[in-house]
Amino acid sequence: MSSGIWSEKSNMPGLIDRMLELAVSIQQIPAPTFEEVQRSLFVKGLFEQEGLRDVSMDSLRNVYGRLPGGGVGDPLVVSAHLDTIFPPEVSLEVKREPDRILGPGIGDNALGLAALFGLVWFLRERKVTLAGDLWLVANVGEEGLGNLRGMRAVVDRFAEHVLAYLVIEGLALGYIQSRALGVHRFRISAHTTGGHSWSDYGQPSAVHEISRLVTQLLTLDLPEEPRTTLNVGRIAGGTSVNAIASEAWCELDLRSESPPALASLIQEVEHLVETASRPDIFVLAETIGQRPAGQLPADHPLVELAENCLSAQGIEPKLTIGSTDANIPLSLGLPAIVLGITSGAGAHTTGEYIHIEPVRLGMEQLVLFVCNAWKTYEPVR
Repeated sequence: MSSGIWSEKSNMPGLIDRMLELAVSIQQIPAPTFEEVQRSLFVKGLFEQEGLRDVSMDSLRNVYGRLPGGGVGDPLVVSAHLDTIFPPEVSLEVKREPDRILGPGIGDNALGLAALFGLVWFLRERKVTLAGDLWLVANVGEEGLGNLRGMRAVVDRFAEHVLAYLVIEGLALGYIQSRALGVHRFRISAHTTGGHSWSDYGQPSAVHEISRLVTQLLTLDLPEEPRTTLNVGRIAGGTSVNAIASEAWCELDLRSESPPALASLIQEVEHLVETASRPDIFVLAETIGQRPAGQLPADHPLVELAENCLSAQGIEPKLTIGSTDANIPLSLGLPAIVLGITSGAGAHTTGEYIHIEPVRLGMEQLVLFVCNAWKTYEPVR
């Protein structure tokens, strides 16, 4: 596949530098899940400065902007999530090195958001008019207990009246996520009368009961194929070291490549919770998140286009599975994939970093994909 639109790259280094500076500016705005409003307003203002059409913000703080195309066919929706996993008190200090930029959330997903603007800049630099309209979306609620609420609203807005959904992540250049990993999340709580650690010794402790239940959960036999996982991500309870805890809880994340395997694991967990309750202790499992599964076949034109765009940059494409905003359209049978912009490591840690040099290849891949998206049902030459 030819990358002919890049035959002249005179201003490409300058645009990459500009995009990286924007990524840092975005990264410096705290945006924990459910608290994305300041970052939403920042992106909305930039959409307006860029002269995008129909710029708006919905009730969830998703931000929309349209780059008009030639009016052929349905629009392409390109999205990147606004939120991070980091609470406001986490330092967002950035460290720059010759070959990388370090900072919490710089790759996941400040760079992905900056790529929305980079896409506009590169298209204008090359004087490219797309066949159809390009909708750019910065959405909330991708991380943690956001439960993909932002993307659910995006898909409700556009439904099937799109060419495809393209989700941008700052990291994982070279990987094409065309399969959506099913996820189910529980908050399991235990409730007892509680009491004094000495005078009421022998009364059941909610902390002990939750701990016992977690131990049982870890003995469940999980299949290696299809890959299925169980993780207790948070646990808390009690009021004092010398009190028998009256309340305790844990948060449980279940995942599987196979919907039937996930459903079976959910049933096992619910059974353990049900049998944990006794007359003097009440144990409850509450669903706090669901990410539906779905997939595109490996020979789908959208997947083949993404593979060709990576190959054109000398990168061997790898198909993968993950839990991202693409879960929502894929679960509804709508064409969607996830592409990354660069390499790096440490996502979801304060040691997160991105490599600078591969950003050029990531943007070439992205622009080439968008320019050819309306040809996905024809042979790409």
